[in-house]
Amino acid sequence: MNQTPPSARSTTRRIRWLPVVGLVAVIAAIAAALCYQVSQASSSASSVSPSNTLRIEHRGALGEADGAVPDGVTVFNDEIPGVTNLDAGLLKALRQAATDAADDGAEFYVNSGWRSPEYQNHLLREAISKYGSEDEAVRWVATATTSPHVSGDAVDIGHSDTTEWLSKHGGEYGLCQIYRNEPWHYELRTNAIDRGCPRMYADPTQDPRMQQ
Repeated sequence: MNQTPPSARSTTRRIRWLPVVGLVAVIAAIAAALCYQVSQASSSASSVSPSNTLRIEHRGALGEADGAVPDGVTVFNDEIPGVTNLDAGLLKALRQAATDAADDGAEFYVNSGWRSPEYQNHLLREAISKYGSEDEAVRWVATATTSPHVSGDAVDIGHSDTTEWLSKHGGEYGLCQIYRNEPWHYELRTNAIDRGCPRMYADPTQDPRMQQ
């Protein structure tokens, strides 16, 4: 009987294991990539306002003339009404802050700015459908008669690195976060330049302006 030398048997076993080891490595790489993508998606989602999510889902319902803002628009845009119809003082402060923030790698994207009353009411109806009741919806989307977006006095800023920059430096330009549950929502408070931003409301339902 012919016998295979021990060294040959060892080599054969190693060869048989090679495809298995390679397959395990490929599976591990795919799993790591999927985990990274989920993490990135979660991080991005945390900086998107509910009203902006509704804007994305129903982009075709109302157009740019009513305040819909396409992706990738910054505070320097001079063509999109959602930006150009903002209060002049607010827009000036935003552009000054954005110019300085660029040195730190932060770019001021506008998720939503000025909105027509029709667009605001549309977003509110969609929010009621999304959250199940008007009481819950108004924690995120105001009525057309009370929303500072309709008057051009509010802007929703993205991304998370920019809102983080604003949380640290916004007061120096009079730009203040108004609602604790909306880190993307900023309004102009000129007194903040000397005195700091006022205390935040828990959500819009705590804002006396919303009780009109």
